Amino acid sequence: MTDTFNDNNDPTESITSIKDDIKKDDIKNPIIVQNNKEQEELPEDVKKYLEKSKDKSKKIQIKKARKKSDKDAKKIVTIGKAFVKATYNNTIVTLTDLNGNVLSWASAGIAGFKGPKKSTPYAAQIITRIACEKAKNYGLKEVSAFVKGVGTGRESAVRALNANGLIVTSIKDITPVPHNGCRAKKPRRV
Repeated sequence: MTDTFNDNNDPTESITSIKDDIKKDDIKNPIIVQNNKEQEELPEDVKKYLEKSKDKSKKIQIKKARKKSDKDAKKIVTIGKAFVKATYNNTIVTLTDLNGNVLSWASAGIAGFKGPKKSTPYAAQIITRIACEKAKNYGLKEVSAFVKGVGTGRESAVRALNANGLIVTSIKDITPVPHNGCRAKKPRRV
C-alpha cells in the first residue's frame, strides 16, 4: 500500500483497503492494545516540547479556572467521531462526540514538527497518539473516522487511531471534489 495518491488512484479504494487491513490485522483485544500503548511512549524530543507548552498553558488555565462555573462538569463520551485533515503541508486530527463538540485535537505543530516534517506519516502517527491520550479523559472508546485531503498522513493517522486503543467502526472519505467548478490554472511551460 502506498502513502501517495496519484490522479489515477481513487481515494475511496485506498480507504476501503485500509479498513480491510485494520479488520484483518490490527483488531485485537482492546485491553491488550491499551497495555501495549502504555509501553510505547512518545519520543523524548516530543515529550520535552509538550512539557514546555504545558507549563505555558498551566498559567493560562489558572486564570480561566477562576472564571469557570460548576456547570462545566466533565462528561463521559464512549462513542464519537474522528476527523483527519491531511493536506500537503500539515495533518490535523480532531476527536469529537456525536454532536460534533470537540473533545481533543492535535496538529503536527503542537508535537514540535516544523517545515516539511509536518506532513509526514510519522508526524500523523504521533499527533493521533496525542489526541487519543487527551480523549481518554472523556472515556472515548469507539470512533467513526472521517478523512479529508490527499496528504501523506491520512493512512497512518487512521491506523494510529486503532493502534491507540480506539475501535474504528467506519472510515469515510469526505475530501471535497469539485464538479468542474473553478477554472484550472494554465499548464506550466517547462
